Amino acid sequence: MKAPADLILLPQWVVPVEPDGALADHAVVIQDGRILDVLPAADAEARYDAAQTAALPGQALIPGLVNLHCHAAMSLLRGFADDQPLMTWLHEHIWPAEKKHVSEAFVRDGTLLAAAEMLAGGVTCCNDMYFYPQAAGEAFLQAGMRATLGMIVLEFPSAYASDADDYLAKGLAMRDGLKDEPLLSFTFAPHAPYTIADATFARINTLAEQLSLPIHIHLHETADEVRDSLKQYGMRPLERLAGLGLLGPNFIGVHAIHVNDAEIGLLAQNGCHVAHCPTSNLKLASGIAPIADLLRAGVNISFGTDGPASNNRLDLFGEMRLASLLAKGASGDAASLPAAAALKAATLGAARALNLDSRIGSIIPGKRADLVAVDLRALSSQPVFDPVSHLVYVAGREHVTHVWVDGKLKLNDRRLVDLDTDDLNARASYWRTKLTA
Repeated sequence: MKAPADLILLPQWVVPVEPDGALADHAVVIQDGRILDVLPAADAEARYDAAQTAALPGQALIPGLVNLHCHAAMSLLRGFADDQPLMTWLHEHIWPAEKKHVSEAFVRDGTLLAAAEMLAGGVTCCNDMYFYPQAAGEAFLQAGMRATLGMIVLEFPSAYASDADDYLAKGLAMRDGLKDEPLLSFTFAPHAPYTIADATFARINTLAEQLSLPIHIHLHETADEVRDSLKQYGMRPLERLAGLGLLGPNFIGVHAIHVNDAEIGLLAQNGCHVAHCPTSNLKLASGIAPIADLLRAGVNISFGTDGPASNNRLDLFGEMRLASLLAKGASGDAASLPAAAALKAATLGAARALNLDSRIGSIIPGKRADLVAVDLRALSSQPVFDPVSHLVYVAGREHVTHVWVDGKLKLNDRRLVDLDTDDLNARASYWRTKLTA
């Protein structure tokens, strides 16, 4: 007797990530939002009675990509203040605009716009850091996208909160209200060492240990940040965080551009993770992270887009390719960050950083069915000697045809299933008018 299944997917290649490589002519069987089996396509029909079967000729089926660092709502600030160095960009453009315009409605609309862009580009999970995370969570749920919501913390007031205690109280209340949503998880998200006091870091560290949640923070993004820390604290930012006890397997350092050998060793020894945002780092002229050295030391590297205001795309295919090429060029080693490692970083590595690797990040039985089909039939993709290489060096988000999150179809033949693009365009136009009034 055949076993029941909701869906059988029949791509030309399954790229499971665990293990490396591609499986030709295999099927992925889905039941109740979970990967039930991965087996030769010839055996799937004989073994399973599926309600639906989807043939995906010429396509590679991969785990959903995970954006390890994003400010999703800033999609409404895309192109708002381009071609500026980081501190000028923040102090003279972004922070004043946020002070005037950011609200629950802004965050909800901006996050929904970002979720649509990410889903259409094969990103099924986003690690977000922004104001009004409750509104962001509601938008991600409306889109049907998996997300990790950062409980953002700053010392200075915003429209969202008045001080560090208020940020933490509102973040924890948000977590309590949304913690039963299966698509949502949470981090503590102190903005950066230069915006957080020691006492606040101590409290965050205690809460993170009590709740077993990651800490997600901008770190060593610019040379000025390091110099200012030396002037104010007599030590570099990472040394300060280490002294406060923050480093460990639940620590996600975003950027980590200006790190020396000792700091790379510190990150590795403590099992920390790094969210590498190559496009944003180049656009803001912040520098190039020493990815080859971090990898050699054993640090778990994953990729983030950063916010749409500093990238200006939420494109993980682009980040994979750029990260791999930069690692090679900066290190002088063409074998640095090969295609399989880049794909693993964008899927399983990011899931591991978020403590989600038991649920997502690879195509193995038992994990949730967050899956992406990538079409490799275009002339620009021919011939295909190695589909894994093509996924990093040839394919782009425009080649994504189908996306499933938790087994539910979110992109069907390049069309979003649950989101109205006309409505999203109208929302974006509304906020553009407000921001330029």
